[in-house]
Amino acid sequence: MFTNKTVLDRYLSLPIPDNTTQCMYVWIDGTGEHVRAKTKTVDFIPKSPSELPIWNFDGSSTGQAEGSNSDVYLYPVALYRDPFRLGNNKLVLCETLQAQPQARRLMTLGPTDASRHTPCLGDHASSKREVLIKRKDVRWADPTSGIYLTLRACALHTNFRHTCKEVMDKAAEQHPWFGMEQEYTLLDSDQHPFGWPKNGFPGPQGPYYCGVGASKVYARDVVESHYRACLYAGVMIAGTNAEVMPSQWEFQVGPAEGIRMGDDLWMGRFLLHRVAEDFGINVSLDPKPIPGDWNGAGCHTNFSTLAMREKGGITHIEKAIEKLGSNHAHHIKMYDPNEGRDNSRRLTGRHETSSIHDFSAGVANRGASIRIPRQVAEEGYGYLEDRRPSSNCDPYRVTEAIVRTTCLD
Repeated sequence: MFTNKTVLDRYLSLPIPDNTTQCMYVWIDGTGEHVRAKTKTVDFIPKSPSELPIWNFDGSSTGQAEGSNSDVYLYPVALYRDPFRLGNNKLVLCETLQAQPQARRLMTLGPTDASRHTPCLGDHASSKREVLIKRKDVRWADPTSGIYLTLRACALHTNFRHTCKEVMDKAAEQHPWFGMEQEYTLLDSDQHPFGWPKNGFPGPQGPYYCGVGASKVYARDVVESHYRACLYAGVMIAGTNAEVMPSQWEFQVGPAEGIRMGDDLWMGRFLLHRVAEDFGINVSLDPKPIPGDWNGAGCHTNFSTLAMREKGGITHIEKAIEKLGSNHAHHIKMYDPNEGRDNSRRLTGRHETSSIHDFSAGVANRGASIRIPRQVAEEGYGYLEDRRPSSNCDPYRVTEAIVRTTCLD
């Protein structure tokens, strides 16, 4: 049962007051693979996430806190244009922080000041938040009560962006680039693959990969809408294609340097779920949504450093592969939200995958853990492709693990 989406246009076209912005805060929930969102109105047009107020949500309803201490803080870290509300409205990617606020009245805000959505205030009404590296110390004004809150906040246990950012900062001089290939499956409202016969299966795999035609691809309108939404929002989407299993698609994000890889892929996922919602279609990131002789879904991760991209870089690529092989078991744990249990259904050595138990590498070999593209082998520089991450991986954990292993160890 779906609402009439055309009626919504009537309300979205209504004018709103000048300098009023709807900011949709987006965060990763306790599953480590799904996103949540809610909207706040601010009376200015934000240019940077640091201008936006810290917000909170009920973590006991997202699998991120106990009911007795349920407040989890949303800390804005990246800003995107909103392709749904348009105008100056924003999408705000947030880290999640667990805090024990200590309230003390430093000053009383006047009626004018109290009406402002002031992001954070220090002793002298500074508009910038005071942040520590390991722990985040934030002076935050509640505009309704006029009370300053000193937040002694730590990254939540489900917040893997925090440590990823630290690692990317340490490796910044090596300029780590990533490109991630996000595979996903479109499902009907009954959780059956979209377009598949209700009481059977489509024909065997073969004609669907990069297919064209109504009998080979399904829901291309969702894919095209998502593509344009990413471009509008500012996500570094690089392309898209139909995958090997019918109703399975892929979009690529990158090349992105450092922390932006994780930020843009998470926002790209949010946009995918949100666009599909408008079409009454569900998105699955399960790495093996259909058992049997059907391809699973991964998130192949292309990686390089500046040294790898320069002449003679193949030597650095080979050294990185050796390090990745020595840490295979650790990476498998980092490459899906359930420490390899999800990926074990996909990494079987069949359907263009390596075995989860063994590490391998090869030129143009899609059955290996690490693939060296043929062009890279011939030219002697470029990048490697890690084919192990699952479709439901956390890109922060994946990229952090790769950089720790190849750049910092």
